[in-house]
Amino acid sequence: MSARETLAADGFIRFEADQTKALLGDEAIAEWKAFADSWNDLGLDTFMADGGRYRRRRFAAFSARPGAVARKPHQPHWQSRDYNPLNGGVQRWFEPVTDAIADHPVTQGLIAAGLSLFGSPAAPWHVELHQFRIEAKAGEAGLPTPEGAHRDGVDWVIVMLVDRRNVESGVTDIYAPDGTSLGAFTLTAPGDAVFLDDRRVLHGVTPIRPRDESTPAVRDVLVVTFRQDDAA
Repeated sequence: MSARETLAADGFIRFEADQTKALLGDEAIAEWKAFADSWNDLGLDTFMADGGRYRRRRFAAFSARPGAVARKPHQPHWQSRDYNPLNGGVQRWFEPVTDAIADHPVTQGLIAAGLSLFGSPAAPWHVELHQFRIEAKAGEAGLPTPEGAHRDGVDWVIVMLVDRRNVESGVTDIYAPDGTSLGAFTLTAPGDAVFLDDRRVLHGVTPIRPRDESTPAVRDVLVVTFRQDDAA
């Protein structure tokens, strides 16, 4: 069964790191270190309604169709409270993704992989790019999905692990809308990824804790969402 057929049948597909890297291509993999190192320069997410200071991020938006990916002017990230009851309902302005990362072969390769799997509607996709770092230390867990199992309110979602250091747990759970478990797995190697049909499944990640409490735990991921609407 092809990746597109699996995605259509199950609502999600998981890629091991070597599979993802094959999708991205040799140029992207050769530049992976510089890409991953950029996660060391993310601003604190100050919009956490739970008061948490465990998440850092940058954000960018694109208009994308095969062969034509263009960055949009910097804009806020917005979700309705229907999809994000914790942090939704407000315009959240995050520091922008740097030009180097927006144009990076890994970023462009992942967007291209999404375009290949998700199809090419008449209008371009509105694509949002989120660099996330979740941190945890002794006695303080980090929450990759503080809103719980959820949909993002888009059409498609890609989650790719960039780095994982000293992390205990961080299990990805996939659910049907009625709460039935469809799968559970842990993204452990840089490049491990999952592609999701956000219209059909919910996803969440369990809290992370440091395996060795003398050292902080860090989980870095890139999240790319695709939405088709009149504003695309």
